[in-house]
Amino acid sequence: MTRGSGRDEGSAVAEFAAVAGLLALLFAAVVQLAVVQHVRATAADCAGEGARFGALRGNSPADGAARTRELLATSLSPAFAREVSAGTTRVAGTPVVEVDVRAPLPVVAFLGPRLLHVQGHALAEPATQP
Repeated sequence: MTRGSGRDEGSAVAEFAAVAGLLALLFAAVVQLAVVQHVRATAADCAGEGARFGALRGNSPADGAARTRELLATSLSPAFAREVSAGTTRVAGTPVVEVDVRAPLPVVAFLGPRLLHVQGHALAEPATQP
């Protein structure tokens, strides 16, 4: 059995360290992207649900904002439920309840946007007429 010149000894360890570091960085980036997308989708769903709740007959936009805060605090964290506002607007002459959520974006690095802004809309039910 003949051995090589000995110049390659230990290079597998160095290659593994280099590749493992890059793979770990790539994995962390994918996990971070998944977390951001989950938070965004959950916040948008909570805003939409709050708008639908506020649009029900007998409820007000303030009720929708309260429902959105409750859902955000339960689903994500109370930190995401701090800046929730609601109001009414008109789209093509039809009254619409709009819930606006501004929340921190969970990023590890300080790059990119740090504020998440989503809105939920729902057609307001007409008031009952006697």
